[in-house]
Amino acid sequence: MNASAELLKELRIDRSKTPPPAPSRKGVWIALLVVLVLLVLATAAWFALGRAKPVQVRTATVAAMTGGADAPASVLDATGYVVARRTATVSAQITGRVEEVMIEEGQRVEAGQILARLDPINADAEKRLAQSQLSSSQSQVQNVQAQLTRAEAEARRLDALVNQQLVSRSQYDQQVAERDALRAQLETARRNVQVARDQLKISSIGKDYTVVRAPFAGVITAKAAQPGEIVSPLSAGGGFTRTGIGTIVDMDSLEVEVDVGEAYIGRVQPKMPVVATLNAYPDWKIPAEVIAVIPTADRGKATVKVRIALKVKDPRIVPEMGVNVSFLEAAPKADAPAPQGVRVPAAAVVERDGVPVAFVVEGDKVQRRTLKPGQTLASERQILDGLRAGEQVVLDPPATLKDGDSVAVGDGAPAS
Repeated sequence: MNASAELLKELRIDRSKTPPPAPSRKGVWIALLVVLVLLVLATAAWFALGRAKPVQVRTATVAAMTGGADAPASVLDATGYVVARRTATVSAQITGRVEEVMIEEGQRVEAGQILARLDPINADAEKRLAQSQLSSSQSQVQNVQAQLTRAEAEARRLDALVNQQLVSRSQYDQQVAERDALRAQLETARRNVQVARDQLKISSIGKDYTVVRAPFAGVITAKAAQPGEIVSPLSAGGGFTRTGIGTIVDMDSLEVEVDVGEAYIGRVQPKMPVVATLNAYPDWKIPAEVIAVIPTADRGKATVKVRIALKVKDPRIVPEMGVNVSFLEAAPKADAPAPQGVRVPAAAVVERDGVPVAFVVEGDKVQRRTLKPGQTLASERQILDGLRAGEQVVLDPPATLKDGDSVAVGDGAPAS
């Protein structure tokens, strides 16, 4: 019985004792949170470092080949400057002090218009002297004429007396000689009068030389003298004497001069159509035409000068402006077949594995296209197959660019 009682006591639950605490799961949750943070950081690092960056590129639009009535293609491009064929530095024909200058830069003047006046004090003095000499010569003529009249009358009287043998023949001959001498003096005096008149005309011309006039209509581009300065047609040295009043340019004589390399001069012919673009107005296409190819070369630069006539007169065109010109091929005939394919900048065509290719931008990726090129058109290439008009092609694609690469279009992309 005692043994049974003891067994029953062992089976009894002692509720007076505190049950042991359950194991804590806080550490498990902390560990899971740390693992999750590490996974997020690893994913972000993969996107930031493991993903390839897009390649910065420049693009151009594929254009259709034009034909028929459209503008012909350029066969050669060159650069040059606007020049004036008719320009002059206007100066006085005599040395003198500037009294008045009536021009300013940018002013338009007509032919014969007064540009400046010199101090006329010397010219006035010379003119007064010439007038005095003329008056003196005329007085001399009158004096000799009076003496001649008296001598002729005396000769006639002696002629009658000598026939009556009232005077000697020698006395008569002396009077005739005096008469003839006075006739010679009268002729000399009259010639002196003519000389004095010519001298007066010359002095009047000298007076006119003090007035500087425009030799032709044009625009003043430089004002070289000021009132009070000394001007002279010849340089006096020392830097104190001006040689001109101003510079006048005939704006109707403006043309373009360009230097074309010797290797390409065979493409240029007289009367060839040209399109000129001023650096100041890059969107303005000016129709032009070749005037002449100057038949001499510059051995230092290996170039030949070409003169080009502008078919548009506009005040925006001024001398010494920089200009780009494109020499155009002859316009196609009306029944000529339309040109095939498209045209792209030559910088868009590269070789990969020995074949010409181009990279077309589609979305943010590029697609490599194998091309069938045609003829070379100055800075462009004709593409017969592989591209369509309106597509965007990569210019100067880097050597590492391949099909399917991500790209970002920008103006400042580095060129390979």
